Amino acid sequence: MGKKIGVFVCHCGTNISATVDVEKVAEEAKKKYPGVSYATTYKYMCSDPGQKLLRDKIAEEGLTGVVVAACSPKMHERTFRNAAVKTGLNPYQVEVSNIREQCSWVHQDKAQGTEKSIDLVRMMTEKTRKDRSLEAIKVPVTKRALVIGGGIAGIQAALDIADGGNEVILVEKDASIGGHMAQLSETFPTLDCSQCILTPRMVEVAQHDNITLYTWSEVESVGGYIGNFNVKIRKKARAVDLDLCTGCSSCWQVCPSKKIKSEFDTGLGNRTAIYIPFPQAIPSKPVIDKEHCLLYRDARKKNIPPEESKVCRKCYDVCPIAPVKAIDYAQEDEIVEVKVGAIVVATGYKELPNNVYGEYGKGKYKDVITGLQFERLASASGPTEGEIRRPSDGKEPEIIVFIQCVGSRDPAKGCSYCSKTCCMYTAKHTMLYKHKVHHGHAFVFYIDIRCGGKNYEEFSLRAIEEEGATYLRGRVSRIYKKGEKLVVLGADTLTGSQVEIEADMVVLASAMKAQDDADVVARTLSIQYDKDRFFSELHPKLRPVESSNAGIFLAGACQGPKDIPETVAQASGAAAKVMALLSSDQLEREPVIAKVDRLPPPVFSTCIGCFYCQRVCPYGAIEQEEIKARDGSVIKTVARVNEGLCQGCGLCAATCRSKSVELAGFTDEQVFAEINSVEFN
Repeated sequence: MGKKIGVFVCHCGTNISATVDVEKVAEEAKKKYPGVSYATTYKYMCSDPGQKLLRDKIAEEGLTGVVVAACSPKMHERTFRNAAVKTGLNPYQVEVSNIREQCSWVHQDKAQGTEKSIDLVRMMTEKTRKDRSLEAIKVPVTKRALVIGGGIAGIQAALDIADGGNEVILVEKDASIGGHMAQLSETFPTLDCSQCILTPRMVEVAQHDNITLYTWSEVESVGGYIGNFNVKIRKKARAVDLDLCTGCSSCWQVCPSKKIKSEFDTGLGNRTAIYIPFPQAIPSKPVIDKEHCLLYRDARKKNIPPEESKVCRKCYDVCPIAPVKAIDYAQEDEIVEVKVGAIVVATGYKELPNNVYGEYGKGKYKDVITGLQFERLASASGPTEGEIRRPSDGKEPEIIVFIQCVGSRDPAKGCSYCSKTCCMYTAKHTMLYKHKVHHGHAFVFYIDIRCGGKNYEEFSLRAIEEEGATYLRGRVSRIYKKGEKLVVLGADTLTGSQVEIEADMVVLASAMKAQDDADVVARTLSIQYDKDRFFSELHPKLRPVESSNAGIFLAGACQGPKDIPETVAQASGAAAKVMALLSSDQLEREPVIAKVDRLPPPVFSTCIGCFYCQRVCPYGAIEQEEIKARDGSVIKTVARVNEGLCQGCGLCAATCRSKSVELAGFTDEQVFAEINSVEFN
């Protein structure tokens, strides 16, 4: 008995009906397509009345297959399938023909658009005739989450998941959690002390019963699939036993290597070879910088184990812990293997360095600094203890020029995108400067001011109207040194005049860039990234925190430039997704996955064991299976698809030389039926 197919054509308001004669499409389907017993149109099929119409007609007409001609399947395929399930129809008997993005939006001529829509619906009807009922795949769920990155995004996600009663492992590659937010002085638009609002959250992470914190650690590899990821974490050797160390500070106070540039202070301050990054660090226990430590340098020079070197050892000698010292020169990296059900990626961003622009000194002028360096100067925990001082001579600058869009919106040297936060933090910098240097004056060169956020516009205006910053619309063409001054040459495009300012310091609002190792992280996690190496979300509107790999979620600036409120909101969104995933003992997955055929003996399978499919699979879902005789001897080795890993991309089916692999829901029979319906019509 053949199928009874219903065709429902959506107007999508006028999105489709303005270019496609939807009534004619429905009429043609009912008249000419084999198997179609009912066809109609409706204004909005995705609306509640539209879905009710779908359900009612499935029941009344006894439909066994449905084609909805509407928008992209990415938008509403699940909507229509869920509606069909309520009538008892298998959801995979419902297909969506995309006549909006693939037809009405790309055609001007209504006659041509209608003809193409008729063809698209005919093709999908033929596919529906060949559809088979599929059942969702069920996989067990490990109720533990991994969060990669200990900045504000990772901290927020970890706390939200842990507060929901789930175990969390938080991995941070640096010696302390906190990220860039710990480096900031104050935050816009409220001018809250950044560390005052961040450090309680850091402490909460360290003390939370459900959170295991690994700092100075990196994710080595990730295997498995949604609900069951196998993760290897490399705990890099600190040369300090965290269980024994009390953080008494004796070791770094006696360290003789005191002139090492501090990464936390962006090179404006110094640290010792054994150090904690900043006073509020979590954990407040040191790490030895083996590159600069005198003992490790001696060991490398003599090619001996570090514990055998007799050079320095002051930190070891002064350590008060007994009988076993907390300093352990022989400590080696440790690999920890964990199983988790979900992963949140919150690896953050890096700042564009100030040596990119030759016209701005290419990094040779000490008093041309980045926005993050200015934050460290303004911070009470910074190298100048909160006083605004020039890096070159320590003098208080009386005139500072701030330059916006350095690297941002500049495809030639930086990035084509807007870094989103620069307008706001530059306004904040002018305020902080005015609050600390009352007689000083701030000039700001800008292209345009973008203040898209709650109270952002008012904050920016406050910098101009109350704090007296002078904003000049135009770009700076050159900066050069003249005595102790920096001469800034630019243009004011509003007055049409050239501007020359003798400044004491220049602050560049540098672009936010993806981390240097973003591509490595993406390959490790099998997730996608865009041309700027920011991680890609699955759908920009409907699935903004999900990655292309099921069970891996994105939070914060690793996805693209974001300010703190947006980062925190996205981190909580990712945490909510994780908690929903971990709330069930079993997870149901789409059954649209690849399968390697199996046949009765003596063939067993047409697979010839070339495993080309294994090489092209981006998800590592192809495994090798040995078919054995009763005596245990191997008869044949063939490919097998791991149902948990397969994402149904179809690469294996497209490249299989023996045509042994098919994708459920997209079999050769279905695809040829679609082609033939157009070719031989």
